[in-house]
Amino acid sequence: MKSATPIVPKNLLIPFVLITSLFALWGFANDITNPMVAAFKRVLELNNVQASWVQMAFYGGYFTMALPAAFFIKKYSYKTGVLLGLGLYAFGALLFYPAAAWESYGFFLASLYILTFGLAFLETTANPYILSMGAEATATQRLNLAQAFNPMGALAGLFVAKQFILNALQSNNLDENGKLIYPTLEEASKALVRTNDLMVIRNPYVMLGLVVLGIMLLIALVRMPESKDSGKINFWPSMQRLFSNKNFVGGTIAQMFYVGAQIMVWTYIYQYAEAMGIENADAVNYGYAALILFLIGRWICTFLLRYISATNLLLSFSVLAIFFTGGAIFIPGELGLYSLVGISFAMSLMFPTIYGIALEGLGEDAKFGAAFLVMAIVGGAIMPTLQGIVLDWGGSGYTDIQILGVSEVRFSFFLPLICFVVVGLFAYQVQRRKKNLNAL
Repeated sequence: MKSATPIVPKNLLIPFVLITSLFALWGFANDITNPMVAAFKRVLELNNVQASWVQMAFYGGYFTMALPAAFFIKKYSYKTGVLLGLGLYAFGALLFYPAAAWESYGFFLASLYILTFGLAFLETTANPYILSMGAEATATQRLNLAQAFNPMGALAGLFVAKQFILNALQSNNLDENGKLIYPTLEEASKALVRTNDLMVIRNPYVMLGLVVLGIMLLIALVRMPESKDSGKINFWPSMQRLFSNKNFVGGTIAQMFYVGAQIMVWTYIYQYAEAMGIENADAVNYGYAALILFLIGRWICTFLLRYISATNLLLSFSVLAIFFTGGAIFIPGELGLYSLVGISFAMSLMFPTIYGIALEGLGEDAKFGAAFLVMAIVGGAIMPTLQGIVLDWGGSGYTDIQILGVSEVRFSFFLPLICFVVVGLFAYQVQRRKKNLNAL
């Protein structure tokens, strides 16, 4: 039966809309950055592991700053946390200007690392805030609704990456035989192309930094509800309660594996396509399709959660993700690529649902709980690097060797498959615990 409880109470609608807009903002940052793994690899002539450091820096920032962010918002307020997060976001993006001037990969990585300090603040603040904006019974639906706007920002980020970065990189130019010109150039000519391309990468991030500063100013001028927290920090008692909660512990582990899977799927779709002879700029179209499916899935799941329990739906979508990932590994040709794209539909439910299940019933402990769930995003730093190691087994290409009858780029997707198995096991265990509890 359809619930009569509103997902968002009318008196909280404006704060809900404002905080929900942040979901699109960090979605933009995520998906303008995913194609940069391939872009930096080509421009700076890196191997796959070195290129994966983009994601190590990006998602490592989440891990570093999530817990300090939780302490900060515990002591101060949600609004202050949002403003600090936006400030760090803008600062990191603007650092792309000197990074390009110095032509330093390390500087670019440091810029991304600082940028995601801001994203850690935003996610640590926004997710539990959304959960608190209404009845606990509709909390997971509410978070799914807010998270549905994240792919909109992601699509915008991917559009900018394609139109203003990948399409403009001179290092992507081909000769009349369809082969890359850049690797054949003399060092002096390469230096000119490298300088141009690093400025091409720089410009959208600098513009993004300026936009974020504008949004920060807007939110600073708008009255927002303050946190109802007393400001007292009881860290160790909170930790004891959190880590004795099986749903929270399992959810944190599942979230780490889920985020790792998501970033692997969205990062290495370009390498998968390139192994089929599809250029990066054209491979972005498959990234678009993946994000559109992800967005559609979010909206469908927000509706389905009114009728189907979160754990049942999470388990079903985990099985679907495993099925699609298996197709990406073993089905040759474009059908395998379509399977890889299809994974995004199955992933659409996972992040907010794991988040909601893990924080259910935690009360004030949810602030620190949210921080650990944001720290779990470190899976996005670790897993792509592991996949890069697999890709480098046979060399810097993507089809250098065959493993279990498939190229190393296809074989590398066993890593996200394992991640989806972990998510499915989490859903199954929560489901079983609830059944046992109801049987008492």
